Amino acid sequence: MWNTLKTAILLGFLTGLLLLFGKLLGGNAGMVVALFMAAVMNFASWFFSDKIVLSMYGVRLLEPSEAPELHAMAQKLAAKAEIPKPRVGIAPMDIPNAFATGRNPEHGVVVVTPKIVELLDRDELEGVLAHEIAHIKNRDTLIQAVAATIAGAITMLANMAQWFLIFGGGRNDEEGGGWAETISLLLMVIVAPIAAAIIQMAISRAREYKADETGAIISGKPEALASALKKLDDYAKRLPPELVRREVNPATSHLFIVNPLKGDFLAELFSTHPPTEKRIQRLLELARKLFGRIRQTFWRY
Repeated sequence: MWNTLKTAILLGFLTGLLLLFGKLLGGNAGMVVALFMAAVMNFASWFFSDKIVLSMYGVRLLEPSEAPELHAMAQKLAAKAEIPKPRVGIAPMDIPNAFATGRNPEHGVVVVTPKIVELLDRDELEGVLAHEIAHIKNRDTLIQAVAATIAGAITMLANMAQWFLIFGGGRNDEEGGGWAETISLLLMVIVAPIAAAIIQMAISRAREYKADETGAIISGKPEALASALKKLDDYAKRLPPELVRREVNPATSHLFIVNPLKGDFLAELFSTHPPTEKRIQRLLELARKLFGRIRQTFWRY
């Protein structure tokens, strides 16, 4: 309940930032345009977010005959989560990762890469699919799409405002503008994208923890999910930066189960994922609390 309320408040802040930017750029008319933009983008995020993301990563939906084990896992986990079985897709990437999309459980899609299927054992892969199905069950995929869309619009407006300032746009002193307005706009150019990134990060981090917990309960294998996170995080740290830049759009990095932008200082500073070590700690505590067990071979944090 608290995470849902916090997410609603943070999304409100994002929308408020967008309206404030519109106000500074174009007065009352600019604020109306920004409100219209927010409405259009939210509508597009609601209905087309899954299609946009699937197209962006060249995802191919798999028939049950092509990947019977993945479909069987998805069917079993969806039944435990009490949601319709999501579609299963594969993204042709050289990075081991997974994500989910879809505006509601009836339109859910879980996507894996070939590398993750190679890297993880069956229990670990099931833990990852459970995490992604938890995102669908909790309707995180829609909230994250809306947050990413609004944050992207704020960044776009900040870039427009830079050119606006460079070429001396804005109202002059006689029209009631002047230095105060210019300074306010300059501050927004600097602060707004950072604030949008932080808000998007806060939304995503809370929901990653929740998806870990829900997924672990659905699968009954919190240790397996913890083990998968460790393997994926270690692998991500060794990836060549040029490969990651080529295959991952930073605007959608929050969708993946593990942040693929490892090694990029700014990307990690504003990472939409909690530290993997903390996620693992919480999963191991959940294993002790709910199942009274912990694999003796598991590493310590």
